[in-house]
Amino acid sequence: MKKKKVSIIIPAFNEEESVPLLIAQFLELKAKASFDFEVIFVDDGSTDNTFQVASGLSKKNAFLKVFSHRTNFGITKVLETGFKQSSGEIFVFFPADLQFLASDIPKLVSPIIEGDADLVTGRKEGRYEKKFVSQVYNTLSRLLFRVGVKDLNSIKAFRKEVVEGMALRKDWHRYLVVLAANEGWRIGEVDVTLTPRRFGKSKFGFWRIPIGVLDMISVAFLLRYSRKPMLLFGTLGGASLFSGVIAGIVAIFLRVFGTGFRPLLYLVILLILVGLLLIVAGFIAEQVAQLRAEFDLLKRSRH
Repeated sequence: MKKKKVSIIIPAFNEEESVPLLIAQFLELKAKASFDFEVIFVDDGSTDNTFQVASGLSKKNAFLKVFSHRTNFGITKVLETGFKQSSGEIFVFFPADLQFLASDIPKLVSPIIEGDADLVTGRKEGRYEKKFVSQVYNTLSRLLFRVGVKDLNSIKAFRKEVVEGMALRKDWHRYLVVLAANEGWRIGEVDVTLTPRRFGKSKFGFWRIPIGVLDMISVAFLLRYSRKPMLLFGTLGGASLFSGVIAGIVAIFLRVFGTGFRPLLYLVILLILVGLLLIVAGFIAEQVAQLRAEFDLLKRSRH
C-alpha cells in the first residue's frame, strides 16, 4: 500500500533559536515515521534571523521547504500559504516554539490514515502558561458550539479535503475544529505533551482575550444564521411587532380610560416600523444566502 504523505505546516515569528532544535526533532521523526512527510516552514515576517536559519537548514534537509511573508500576517494567513505550497494528503498544524513534540505527530495522523477520523486535535497535557485562559476558552467553545472535544486550540491534523473551500478569516484558525464539525467531518482527539516555552517570548497578549471572545461570537453567529438569516431577522422583527401591538393596546386603554400618553404612541410606531424593517431585511438576507448556496454548489461541482 502506498504511504500517505503528510504536510506539516509550521508558522514561525522570531523563533531563530528554536528552529535548529525543531528541525532536529523532525530528523528523528523521519527515521521512525510510517508515513512520508514534508515540512512547510512559513516565516511570518520575523524581524530576527528565523528565515535565514531555516533556509540554511533546508539546504541540508530535502523534506524542509521554507517560505516567508513580507510582514506579520498571523497564523491563519500562514496556514493558507502552507495549504497552497503543500503536496500532502494530510495537513498538520504545528507551531515552531518547541512547546509541542514532533514525536506526537504520528498519534495525530494515525486515526486519519486508518479512516477513523477526518480531523484530529491534540488535548494538551502538562504544565504551561495560559492554562487558565485556555480552559475558559475551551469551556465556552464547547458550550457554544457543542463540539465533543476538550481542546480546540492545539496542534491538529486533518485531511486536505477538510479545508478545501473553507473560508478562513483572520484568526479563525482557532475555530478550524468547529468549522469542520459544522461541515460534518468526523472529529477525533488524542493526548499530546505541552512543555513550557524555551526561547523567546510568547506571542500571546492581553488583547487576544477580548479579540478571541468577539471572534467566538462572530463564528457562532455565522454558523447559526448565515444559511438561515430569516431565523434571526424574523424572530427579532416578530418580537418588535408583538411588542408594538402590546404597546398599542396599552396606549388605546390609556386613551379610552385615562388622559392618554403620547410618547407611548411614538413607541408603538417605532416598534412596528423596526419590526417591518427587520422582516424586510430578513427577506433580502435570504436572497443573499440563496446566492451563496448556489455559488458554493457551483464551486464544489468544479472540483
